[in-house]
Amino acid sequence: MQTVVTYLSEPVSFREYQQHIIDRVAQRLKESLPAHWQVPSTLREAMLYSLMAGGKRMRPLLVMAACEALEGNAEAALDAACAVEMVHTYSLIHDDLPAMDNDDYRRGKLTNHKVFGEAAAILAGDALLTHAFYLVAQLNRAHGVPADRVVNITMDLSELSGPRGMVGGQAADMEGEQGLTELAQLEYIHLHKTADLIAFSLLAGGRIAGANELQLDALRVFGRKLGLAFQIQDDILDLVGDETKLGKKTQSDIKQEKVTYPYFIGLEASKREVRRLTDEAKAAVAEAGFSNPTRLLEIADFLMNRDH
Repeated sequence: MQTVVTYLSEPVSFREYQQHIIDRVAQRLKESLPAHWQVPSTLREAMLYSLMAGGKRMRPLLVMAACEALEGNAEAALDAACAVEMVHTYSLIHDDLPAMDNDDYRRGKLTNHKVFGEAAAILAGDALLTHAFYLVAQLNRAHGVPADRVVNITMDLSELSGPRGMVGGQAADMEGEQGLTELAQLEYIHLHKTADLIAFSLLAGGRIAGANELQLDALRVFGRKLGLAFQIQDDILDLVGDETKLGKKTQSDIKQEKVTYPYFIGLEASKREVRRLTDEAKAAVAEAGFSNPTRLLEIADFLMNRDH
């Protein structure tokens, strides 16, 4: 049986909870690449540059909250949270490259290739992706997570971040142009480019805590609906958001002729869709018999109302 590790000794607000997780993840990320490993200094520096650039740490937050919803091992969840953040960060480094989205800034800082060059940025992304699987593989040895659960987490990560998941969504996104892509194709892009990694985060936390099939199915639904809502909110913020809060230029989708939900259904209808998806996501979790789903429900509300 896994040792149950508590998250906080006393009740705190969601904002305090979020900051607590952000701080713990940041500290563990700094330690995640062993200091005694002989890694070329430029590669290590490029990896940490993007990995420690801040952000909402939403995916790690979801790993931790899903595990907490079933009173699971927080220390194991923390390593899985770092793994998914590495995969997410690698995807951002590669998305920003000139051959992809060609962005100069990410989270208010110069993008990786602008600082280290394209070759180093590509390699930093490659290294983060592969090291994420190392962290997942360590869940059994370091934290006693049963081997069958580790295998399932590994399979989930491979599937949901690979050609069927996030990478497939990015490939479809590269092909999408306003006037050519249909709404169904846009939904495919959002579900796979964004929602699949969010779903993985929830499944990882749930599997570590021993979630049953009903609960895993609920986490899948929660992740897909929340992920789609999250990306639609991104589409909205690209039109009406504050650049100083977003840390990047707005109107970029229009300039790059990318399809978005507001382009197809309008701004107000997009806002209604975010609320509908969020409500359905919360309903799925509320009905699945979790011990303490409070933080998951709070995250859903937070993401729906975010302004950056």
